[in-house]
Amino acid sequence: MRLHSKLMLVILLLIISIGIIFEVTFKNIMETNLKHEIGSKALSVAQSIASMPDIQEAFQAENPADVIQPIAESIRKQVGAEFIVIGNTNEIRYSHPNPKRLGQKMVGGDNGLVFKGEPVISESIGTLGPSLRGKAPIFHQGEVIGVVSVGYLQTDIEKEVVKIQKKIFFATFLILIGGLLAALLISLNIKKAMFGLEPKEIAWMYQEKHAILESIHEGIIAIDTDGRITVVNETAHKILGVPNETLLRGKRIEEVLENTNLLEVVRNGQAEYDKEIIILGDVFLANRIPIFNKKGDVIGAVASLRNKSELAHLLQELSHVKAYAEGLRAQTHEYSNRLYTLLGLIQLGSYKEAIDFISKEVDVTQGFIQFLMKEIPDPIIAGFILGKVSLASELKVNFLIDRESSFKDIPYEISRDSLVTIIGNLVNNAFEAVKENNGEKRVSLFLTDLGKELIIEVEDNGKGIDSKDNGQIFKEGFSTKDKNSNAGIGLSLVQTAINSLGGYVTFSSNVGEGTIFTVAIPKSMGDVHNGEQGYRIVNY
Repeated sequence: MRLHSKLMLVILLLIISIGIIFEVTFKNIMETNLKHEIGSKALSVAQSIASMPDIQEAFQAENPADVIQPIAESIRKQVGAEFIVIGNTNEIRYSHPNPKRLGQKMVGGDNGLVFKGEPVISESIGTLGPSLRGKAPIFHQGEVIGVVSVGYLQTDIEKEVVKIQKKIFFATFLILIGGLLAALLISLNIKKAMFGLEPKEIAWMYQEKHAILESIHEGIIAIDTDGRITVVNETAHKILGVPNETLLRGKRIEEVLENTNLLEVVRNGQAEYDKEIIILGDVFLANRIPIFNKKGDVIGAVASLRNKSELAHLLQELSHVKAYAEGLRAQTHEYSNRLYTLLGLIQLGSYKEAIDFISKEVDVTQGFIQFLMKEIPDPIIAGFILGKVSLASELKVNFLIDRESSFKDIPYEISRDSLVTIIGNLVNNAFEAVKENNGEKRVSLFLTDLGKELIIEVEDNGKGIDSKDNGQIFKEGFSTKDKNSNAGIGLSLVQTAINSLGGYVTFSSNVGEGTIFTVAIPKSMGDVHNGEQGYRIVNY
């Protein structure tokens, strides 16, 4: 059974139970009160009659009934009593609604206390049936000379109770109908508030949401319209430097993290993407998104936090993969051209020329590979440079590796990935710079590990860098080339990699003549460059 059906059934049963209890209880209370009221009335009438002088004097007459009967019947009709019976101490009736019973003995056996001078209210069975009676003694000169009994039949009282019970039943019925309507509205509102979901489904969704939030590598923080935190995952705890056992839910966002701008997002309902924010000295990229309800009203905001250095590392990895792929593609293309040349010589019967071509290629390739293996023994860097040589051949660029280069003494703690990022992006930029040259397209690479620093120098004879752009070229997204998906990324990655290694880069450029980039990376962390910026501009 679904939740709203259970709610309706429970509320219905509750209202019915309350209605039954109410009706039974109220009936008993009303019956008791009605009996008390009628009994008190009967006793009051009886006492009034007993105190009447005419009644007291009539007891001295030869035939008391002749005086008492008319008076009693007149009063009975006025007060609506079923009977008023007046008798002497021998319980002989002097009045009765039925005149035939005058002179007969009173029935009921409840006059004992009355003859002792005490008024009573009693229930007994008389000649007219079960009745509620009020009895009072009649005194003359301080002695009890008779009794007045004023009675109302139980059947009349029950009829009055039934009338009241019908009213109670009608009121209970109206309450039941109102309760049913209220139960229906409550269940529908609960169903609407819970989006038609069952408690088990909500519990499952909560567990699922918790698992998803904890599995996300980004920090997640959500607030309500008052700026109080409603959701915070484990990653956010780590970012904020707050232990997991510390409860952040319910705290104001300003108490936990300043300058989040989440409250502003709640106020204006505008999302913000990739905004930099500094938390405990680290730079994070924050996405802030408002949360809307079905009516389109803002009910909160959520922020995701991602460490910028992780994104930079990811871009480096992608850059490496792309560079490796380009190198392999270029090398494959270059060797395909050479194979076609060799095939053509063989088909022409120029076997001597074919042998000379093979020998020359072997000598050149083997010589260059031996040079790389000797002077640049690190297989990652050597393989990467070899791929760039093949790419340069495909692009018709004269790529020169200075034979004075030596890159043997590279400390283990210096990241090879960072070195590949620096060399690869500088060489790629140089290739791009000379691509539009009408004459020679020349790019040279020089590597040295002499002294306390690793030196990487890349020179090209491209169009150069305009002096007005000198301070912008290392900024992410800035490019002097036509805008494309990769523009403005290379030198930004170079700068990031150099900063991570504690080095710096200098460059000099003349428009129309070319550019030289020189990177210096300390071999020891004790020699880390401490300048305010990681690059320098040097003019020719």
